Amino acid sequence: MADDMEKTEEPTSRKLENARKEGNVAKSQEVSGFAILLVGSIVLIFYLKYITFYLEEFFRYYTSFIGVELTKNIVFGIIIKSIYYIFILLAPIVLALIIAGIIGNVAQFGFLFTVKPIIPKFSKINPIKGLKNLFSLKKIVEGIKTTLKTFIAFLVGFWLFFGFLQEFPKLELMSFLEQLKWFEDKAVILIFSLLGVFFVFAIIDFTYQKYSYKKSLRMSKQEIKDEYKQTEGNPEIKAKIRQLQREMAKKRMMAEVPKADVVITNPTHYAVAIRYDKTQDEAPRVIAKGIDNLALKIKEIAREHGIMIVENPPLARELYKSVEVDQIIPPELYKAVAEVLAYVYKARQSS
Repeated sequence: MADDMEKTEEPTSRKLENARKEGNVAKSQEVSGFAILLVGSIVLIFYLKYITFYLEEFFRYYTSFIGVELTKNIVFGIIIKSIYYIFILLAPIVLALIIAGIIGNVAQFGFLFTVKPIIPKFSKINPIKGLKNLFSLKKIVEGIKTTLKTFIAFLVGFWLFFGFLQEFPKLELMSFLEQLKWFEDKAVILIFSLLGVFFVFAIIDFTYQKYSYKKSLRMSKQEIKDEYKQTEGNPEIKAKIRQLQREMAKKRMMAEVPKADVVITNPTHYAVAIRYDKTQDEAPRVIAKGIDNLALKIKEIAREHGIMIVENPPLARELYKSVEVDQIIPPELYKAVAEVLAYVYKARQSS
């Protein structure tokens, strides 16, 4: 019983589907963050010339007010112009980051739209449970991961920055545009070095999140049995339904016996009731059949209604084996059945 309650089995497709509907999917924030950083960095690199151009315009615009008395209208104009420049500079980057965030999530678990995760659940407002979550294994792993990533990124950044510091004395001899170019080159080196660190952590975290997600949805053997009963139906109930269906079919079949022209037997174990209606059927039809007790019941009903019983063991067995109830007999049995029917019709006429 204890084994049935231990969650040792992989989640079923139905369990995964229900979890997805609830918004519970395997998701790595590191992957999403890396996607945003990667796209943002690429956009920034290709956008640098555009940024440089507007920074120069920005610089010239501000320097044009040197020595000019600032009035209220001029200050208002500077503010409006500054907002315009900031929007021009940041809008493409922000839009690219939003798209990258969406792609980073869709790439992990596909397109998913559900509002269930944001619906308030008062059952979750439990201080004790919240306190336990603060010290859960997942939180500890997240804390270690964040600390380690930050530490390694800091070491890489510090090592690169320390190398850049050696070139600082040369900056004094450069023009403003040359300084911008220097900062651009160093920024590219720093960005892609840190991206390499974040990529490694994203892969590790994605693998861990997939494992953790599957583990959190593991099921016990009893849960799998219960789910099977819910989806496929309780085997006991299904067996009962099949039994009732067989009993109903048996009653319908027995009700047809009085309409038979003849019952062919072997003589004790098999009984097959045959009817031939020339106006409806192209050949004789089996309307009831049975073995042992059911065969005895068919013969009993036949006697009660004056239906002739003919003993023909080979034909009775062949009809029982090859023809289902309410089916026309196959052509290979036409001759044998016809002989029996001819005998029956002749017997009726003589009586």
